[in-house]
Amino acid sequence: MAKLSVIIITKNESANIRACLESVAWADEIIVVDSASTDGTLEIAREFTPKVHVHADWPGFGAQKNRALDYAGKDWVLSLDADERVTPELRAEIEAALLDARADGYEIPRLSSFCGRFMRHSGWHPDYVLRLFRRGKARFSDALVHESVQLQGSTARLRQPLLHYSYRDFEDVLTKLNSYSSAAATMLERRGKRGSLAQAVLHGLWAFIRTYFLRAGFLDGREGFMLAVMNAENSYYRYIKLWLKQKS
Repeated sequence: MAKLSVIIITKNESANIRACLESVAWADEIIVVDSASTDGTLEIAREFTPKVHVHADWPGFGAQKNRALDYAGKDWVLSLDADERVTPELRAEIEAALLDARADGYEIPRLSSFCGRFMRHSGWHPDYVLRLFRRGKARFSDALVHESVQLQGSTARLRQPLLHYSYRDFEDVLTKLNSYSSAAATMLERRGKRGSLAQAVLHGLWAFIRTYFLRAGFLDGREGFMLAVMNAENSYYRYIKLWLKQKS
């Protein structure tokens, strides 16, 4: 069977990294690229693999994942975030795919939780993400946030979900909301986009309507409403920050 490298990037992920690494301890190789964590992440990671590399600068998610990819040495690569878990069922499906690979990359359905609830609607499920691919056939986009795998070759889909513990609590929501909206504003500016107060309001309103009504977020209960509001705030802050950057 072909060999598998797992790559993970981290920054102060002590609350997540142990469970993530335990879920892929069966892999042939685990690569962790860390951005100078100070909370014990490095010590935990080194319990599972000697291949822990520290890069103190932060070039963005896409570039950092390409760094991790460059360290990988096996036939196939599985890219994970620290807040994701591979279930035993997904492991079995991955191993079967490596034994009889019929594509160059595989999309995996991701089941994500928001403040303790796994979301089955709201545009979050099924959330297919390309995470398993032949080494040498793919690179990550250079996006600061919401990077994607750029594959040269054929794709197929797995059926078992990748578990994603994306927002642990409301403090985590607020922290990521600020960070992601800032990165998104910078990306918009680099693409030559213009921001305005009207754009911010309209994009925020549309994000809420799309999440809560068009994508049936109301079926996800109170957490569905909270997620719709978060998406609205993310869009609003993205364009407000863009507008303020351009004003100054």
